[in-house]
Amino acid sequence: QVQLVESGGGLAHAGDSLRLSCAASGRSFSAYNYGWFRQPPGRERELVASIDWTGTKTHYSDSVTGRFRISRDVIATTVDLQMNSLSSDDTAIYYCATQVEAFSMDPTGEYDVWGQGTPVTVSS
Repeated sequence: QVQLVESGGGLAHAGDSLRLSCAASGRSFSAYNYGWFRQPPGRERELVASIDWTGTKTHYSDSVTGRFRISRDVIATTVDLQMNSLSSDDTAIYYCATQVEAFSMDPTGEYDVWGQGTPVTVSS
């Protein structure tokens, strides 16, 4: 069964950059969509960025467009989230997720498998 393990979270100052990484294992990597979600304190979880199974289509929430970049490495079977120009509004638990349906045409749809999350705290 697929497993996702996030790393790279931590403390940052406003304006800094952080890179999160998600290591996927347990099934074929490149047949599935992947997403990064976040849940700020006291708020609901939201989709931040997604990348489709072809690796050519990405989607970003309005709040991170132009600052964050999602990418994948099919050899290392990792999905990374490069986060630049961080602000205190980016403080959250960040989760990597994937779908169980292969070759899904809806990378912003429902996600079924989740990592344990990695915290990101940005001080202003």
